[in-house]
Amino acid sequence: MIHERAGRGGAAHLPGKDAQAGGPRVVALGGGHGLYASLSALRMVTGRLTAVVTVADDGGSSGRLRRELGVLPPGDLRMALAALCDDDEWGITWSEVVQHRFRSEGELHGHAVGNLLIVALWELLGDAVAGLDWVGRLLGAHGRVLPMASVPLDIVAEVELDGVVSTVRGQVACALTPGRVLSVSLVPEDPPARPEAVAAVRDADWVVFGPGSWFTSVLPHLKVPELARALHGTKARRLVTLNLAPQPGETDDFSPQQHLDVLRQHAPDLSMDVVLADTQVVDDHDALEKAAAALGARLVIADVAASDGSPRHDPRRLASVLDEIFLQKR
Repeated sequence: MIHERAGRGGAAHLPGKDAQAGGPRVVALGGGHGLYASLSALRMVTGRLTAVVTVADDGGSSGRLRRELGVLPPGDLRMALAALCDDDEWGITWSEVVQHRFRSEGELHGHAVGNLLIVALWELLGDAVAGLDWVGRLLGAHGRVLPMASVPLDIVAEVELDGVVSTVRGQVACALTPGRVLSVSLVPEDPPARPEAVAAVRDADWVVFGPGSWFTSVLPHLKVPELARALHGTKARRLVTLNLAPQPGETDDFSPQQHLDVLRQHAPDLSMDVVLADTQVVDDHDALEKAAAALGARLVIADVAASDGSPRHDPRRLASVLDEIFLQKR
């Protein structure tokens, strides 16, 4: 059972292979390292897993490819595919290959192999989802990876510093500009959602938000109108996995409950069923429970962090808790 103050230690219960082959239809939303952590756990729980990934990155290898070729930024999509690789020799090897970055004094410096592979397939096939599906088959990925929109997006943030509110544009700028992010929007304002992503959300049993960079990876999904309508209208249950630490430059000094307050401000009519938080990050249980209740959710507190004290979710612990939550509603 999951307890609000569960102790650490002990072997995590994980579903067997038969359960993984079926399992609930789960859609995980996000991008970057947060989505990587979520998918690393969820692939142990269900064989029917879809990642819907933000496409607003404008930095590093992704930003360079986006500017030069006009493509969707591939980096977060690549990371999601790598997270879905198996733990056998094949999966580990290919995960390392697609994540590998070239080091040189030339044009290839900093580019990730997986980014180039994805973009090459996009050019050959002429379709973003078909290209990602081909990479997924190559990697033996346990699930499907989809972009949340059909075009590259820019994030626009309202940032407050010393009482002055300014507007910044671009994911990198949103993350690095000093001050407190108040809200985010997208350019274009009405981007076309990827139809496969909308269908996956509508057909899901569970939709999982977070963990991840709150303003640049999690909330943007709620700003794609057609995807937002699907998230509001789906019969799926909705779960929020809270971060283990504030995101520097985005949510400095945010409490866990403030993350939920911001989510409610960006989507006031969107209800949740479960909010999952790690035992060690909850410093005001009553305030967090109240914030969860404002979203219509019950609060689950469990040990899901890595045992080394770093602000990382442990995939096996997180998988065990998610599996129990999903089982309670089957």
